[in-house]
Amino acid sequence: MKKEILRMLREAGDDYISGQILCEKLGVSRQAVWKNISQLKEAGYQIESQPKKGYHLAGSADRLVGADIESRLEKDGLCQKVECLEKVDSTNTRAKQLAELGEPEGTLVVAEEQTAGKGRRGRGWASEPGIGIWMSLILRPELKPQQAASVTLVAAMAVASGIRECCHLETGIKWPNDVVVNGKKVCGILTETSSEPDYIHYVVPGIGINANTGEFPKELSDKATSIYLETGKKTNRNALIAEVMNAFSLYYGRYLQTGDLSLLQDEYNEMLVNRDREVLVLYGMAEEADPDKCQRGIAKGITPAGALIVETEEGMKQVVSGEVSVRGVYGYI
Repeated sequence: MKKEILRMLREAGDDYISGQILCEKLGVSRQAVWKNISQLKEAGYQIESQPKKGYHLAGSADRLVGADIESRLEKDGLCQKVECLEKVDSTNTRAKQLAELGEPEGTLVVAEEQTAGKGRRGRGWASEPGIGIWMSLILRPELKPQQAASVTLVAAMAVASGIRECCHLETGIKWPNDVVVNGKKVCGILTETSSEPDYIHYVVPGIGINANTGEFPKELSDKATSIYLETGKKTNRNALIAEVMNAFSLYYGRYLQTGDLSLLQDEYNEMLVNRDREVLVLYGMAEEADPDKCQRGIAKGITPAGALIVETEEGMKQVVSGEVSVRGVYGYI
């Protein structure tokens, strides 16, 4: 009920909406409406009330609220259920647990804090409480396991689009799935899959967005940023999560039509910050790669399978995510 109340209050804009209208549209008593509004106030929402006028939403909570996110989701979109946690070891771990228990596709797990966040190649992921976005989505695509790798590129497109629409920032993608703003990383994505040789049980893309981070350690300040640092404004994280999920629903639908990125290829390439730039192909983890075994080339875009096409002295080469790292010749991109 809270999500419907928030949706209706938000749609009313600067106007008030009467308690009677809320009761009639929700099919509940005035007492039930009052109880839910009281709980929303306790969660931090500024809801004004006046006799004979009703209720008005004057301000949102500065915290993650599942009902708020749900109230902003497209009614016919993929994501319809949100589990919102104060603290969790990893949203990916929790989403996989729910997937094993049979939770449907489109279930989203979000958390204010992760104590054991996961990054690529076994790295940890810093997850400060109350300022970032840490979320994982359960997917059950009816595809072959080898097709699942493209999901992480779909997720990157959704994040880039969501930030652009919600925060009015120009975004790009560093292949395969780092979302960047002004040349610095603002989001990382880790996708985990449970499958058999010819069947996918579930896929869980985990997304970490630096939303309201105020500063980074010196060793990261030249390659990491946050939406707050780029705009000077605090981001409504509930609104951004919903915008990303709505974009994901659109892109994921196109991806399922063909089982690859052929319907998304052109748009992804437009987002690709590496495109037509000289890059280094590093075999293994970038920090441990042997400089003598690195290969230079010009990034040209992606294939329908999500591989990066690199023009080298030996000709065109397709680089597959997971086998190599790619970075700019003179820095991160």
